[in-house]
Amino acid sequence: MTQNIAILGASGYTGAELVRLIATHPSFRIVALAAERKAGLSMADVFPHLRHLDLPMLCKIDEIDFGDVDLVFAALPHGLSQALVRDLPDTVKVVDLGADFRLRDPAEYQKWYGVEHVAPELQKSAVYGLTEFYRDDIKNARLVAGTGCNAASVQFALRPLIEKNLIDLDDIICDLKNGASGAGRALKEHMLFTERASDAAGYAQGGKHRHLGEFDQEFSLIAGRPIAIQFTPHLVPMSRGILASCYLKGEAQACHDALAEAYADEPFVVVLPFGQHPSTGHVAGSNFCHIGVSADRISGRVLVTATLDNLCKGSSGQAMQNANLMLGLDETAGLMLAPVFP
Repeated sequence: MTQNIAILGASGYTGAELVRLIATHPSFRIVALAAERKAGLSMADVFPHLRHLDLPMLCKIDEIDFGDVDLVFAALPHGLSQALVRDLPDTVKVVDLGADFRLRDPAEYQKWYGVEHVAPELQKSAVYGLTEFYRDDIKNARLVAGTGCNAASVQFALRPLIEKNLIDLDDIICDLKNGASGAGRALKEHMLFTERASDAAGYAQGGKHRHLGEFDQEFSLIAGRPIAIQFTPHLVPMSRGILASCYLKGEAQACHDALAEAYADEPFVVVLPFGQHPSTGHVAGSNFCHIGVSADRISGRVLVTATLDNLCKGSSGQAMQNANLMLGLDETAGLMLAPVFP
């Protein structure tokens, strides 16, 4: 059965990634592509690498007849999805790739994003979209909130370890390297090639990164008490990809065994042999996450690393994985593309 799909925010990186993935999906048909500032253009005008696809013209959101749509991907900047999703027909399922529904507590949303939520009832009912851990809830959801890409990478590394109480929950340090596409496609002076090509720098340091709200929410829920991690993201000169290095107190082999057991049947999460660590280049353009574990030279300390493609497994691929479940389809449909290498 064909499912009619609309993408809102189709002129951004995650919108283009959704189109690329849906092109190989056996059941999805794109019936609407919205991009407010580029309405009237073709997708080929905006993304020439997609010119081989037969796609609808870009339009404004208010031009879409949502009565013909089964599922909407909302790939919009934070703050824009709330009222929009609230006003959609109840028959339309929604996967929001932005931040509007990730935090269940409206007060936490206001704390991290600086504005009051205009659809708090929807916010409370949204299912957090980390597929591997909320699969059953996602299957029955009308609204799924995609995770932050940084938040996803660290959670894949740590959730099973927190659940089994294998690490010191008061001594978690996460250092993350992120590709430039994580900042979106809008023109920003500090993101110009000449500014970034030979430069690496931290950002949102000192506990200011908004994805910390997700870590606080999810890790505290698992542990049954407040958990606060130390987290520093860095922007590095690569187009796409995330490498999360997590420095922990624990027994390395036990951590590796727990992660291997947790993800043994997961199609998209691969735990490498003990002592091996992943590379961003080995998951680029794919919906895979690779995880590595090794013991540190300091007794009782362990290094866990996780890497994923921020635009795919961290965003659009995860969104499609969730959409498959919401529509009763094979979870892996359209997502078993091998990574692009080199």
